[in-house]
Amino acid sequence: MEIIISDRAVSRRTYWIDEIRKLSGNFGDDSDRLEKELGLEIKKSGIVALIDHLRLCGNIPESYGHDTSEEKLYSKYTDTLLSLSFEALGLNSIVLKERADAADVEAFAKDYSFVADAKSFRLSRTAKNQKDFKVQAMDNWKRGKPYAMVVCPIYQLPNTSSQIYQQAIARNVCVFTYSHLSLLLTYSEVESKVKAQQLLRKIFQTIPTLNSSKNAIEYWLFINRTMLGFSKKIENLWSIEKVASIEAISIAKEEALTFLAQEREKTMSMSRQEALKELIKVHKIDSKINTIKSISDNGLFAVK
Repeated sequence: MEIIISDRAVSRRTYWIDEIRKLSGNFGDDSDRLEKELGLEIKKSGIVALIDHLRLCGNIPESYGHDTSEEKLYSKYTDTLLSLSFEALGLNSIVLKERADAADVEAFAKDYSFVADAKSFRLSRTAKNQKDFKVQAMDNWKRGKPYAMVVCPIYQLPNTSSQIYQQAIARNVCVFTYSHLSLLLTYSEVESKVKAQQLLRKIFQTIPTLNSSKNAIEYWLFINRTMLGFSKKIENLWSIEKVASIEAISIAKEEALTFLAQEREKTMSMSRQEALKELIKVHKIDSKINTIKSISDNGLFAVK
């Protein structure tokens, strides 16, 4: 069977994992620089590079610490990919600078508009609930726009029953995947951007017509049939993207397991003293001590 995700695509991901780590420091400046650099890469390498990113961006690298600047910038990276994807479809799109109480991306077609949010998760994370997908929040963040979309890694979505599907239908929010978006981009190249925009709108229009249900199969049946029924050209593209989605899981697992194996080897080679220091570092004990020491009377009680 032909391999879909190339070594070049894997190398591209490795480069950006390192680049995000190097950039991390000042979130505002780093975000602007990341958005600019990523945009230049896509402009130079074309839609193929964008699809490379989309197929592999769904998992947060295990090498990034929890709640670190790298993790926050990675979220910005996926938002930027989303915006660039919509632009590649011929829409106008922006990544919003505000981070609280708002969607991360806005997109504008000729006759419709929507807000969107990109989701990514660590492979090692076990518990995910409906709040992680922000379906209800996206409905609140439409701000007058008719549609909203949450784009997720396909292998992290519930495949039997989940409230996220019931919420999506009730609140008219499209739960989508990077795999489906990749296919949409490929279709825009094969057919036209106008046709791809029409298909995207048809997908949005499908959501509120579904019967309210937690059933994952019913939800994805409607989404997939809407896409496959739109054009005969999509069927072949579908087969390719299906293989790519399976390959993406293997690549993501190999990346994560390799890092964790290296971390285990590093830990096992430590002296007792080094291991204790690392444990203190992991639990951020020194940082917490300094934070506690910095607290002092703020003078509010003296205001009179």
